[in-house]
Amino acid sequence: MRYGLVRDPLWSRSRGTWLVHRRAANSTRIGILLICALLIVGCAGLQQPSRDGETGVASYYGERFRGRATASGEKYDPDKLTAAHPSHPFGTRVRVTNLKNGRSVVVRINDRGPYTAGRIIDLSTRAAKEIGLLADGITRVRVQVVGK
Repeated sequence: MRYGLVRDPLWSRSRGTWLVHRRAANSTRIGILLICALLIVGCAGLQQPSRDGETGVASYYGERFRGRATASGEKYDPDKLTAAHPSHPFGTRVRVTNLKNGRSVVVRINDRGPYTAGRIIDLSTRAAKEIGLLADGITRVRVQVVGK
């Protein structure tokens, strides 16, 4: 018997013919195409930010998160120069520049976030202090990748 051809007992008794049953084969092909299309569309949104940087609003997270596990698995320490970013790989070093006063700091990405719409990075308390963010709580910044 050839692949894709199945003898249908009802038809074979009366007519003695082979029928091609393509429904199963077509369903499989459609399923594979659908999965491929979903993967392509899903991956299209996973762009890495450019080396020129991105501009947006930064915030910080403070003492109440001390000791809690970050997305990378390490414990959050507000006294370290770390940050949360939605897409940069863990360990990436980025320069965060406060556009209001020009001060900047290099931080290491060790967490995911921020989870507030319109924000692009969450800084540790120490990093926020170094760029003058503590008083305002949020500010416009430029984030540029400086290394891994």
